[in-house]
Amino acid sequence: MEIKQAFGLALRALRTSRGLTQEDFALVSSRTFMSSLERGIKGATLEKLDELAATIGVHPVSVIVACYLEKDPAVKLEDLLEQIRSDLK
Repeated sequence: MEIKQAFGLALRALRTSRGLTQEDFALVSSRTFMSSLERGIKGATLEKLDELAATIGVHPVSVIVACYLEKDPAVKLEDLLEQIRSDLK
């Protein structure tokens, strides 16, 4: 799976799990752009990721981690977090 597709799936899952609609992001993004992100057509900048995460109510790193878990379902959250801990030492 391509990274943009994984990002879109993760973004949609986080959005819907909190009962938010694409229209709820109107202050940070148009519904058309949200749709393009969620369908994996477009990618988000770091600034846009920060705005989207704030609207959802999660840390931007959570969106990225969800993306990579979506990209490779064989990867376990615990293993990914351990790699991140090791990388940041």
